[in-house]
Amino acid sequence: MEKKLDLKKSVRDLCRENPEIAEIMKELGFENITCPGMLNTVGRFMTIPKGAAMRGIELEQIKTEFRNRGYTIIE
Repeated sequence: MEKKLDLKKSVRDLCRENPEIAEIMKELGFENITCPGMLNTVGRFMTIPKGAAMRGIELEQIKTEFRNRGYTIIE
């Protein structure tokens, strides 16, 4: 099965589809992503690009990490 990361989807939806995404994001600096309360509130409307901008994390760094783990990025 091909692993896809759709940057237009909410973080909550991405993590529900593939729980591995939450762990990768935590490693990238999104420490609160694994807190159920955060994922179910902020995660409903937050996308990875929005979260990256808020946290000051380069989006290209995030894309590179996901590609290195076998993901196809959908923009």
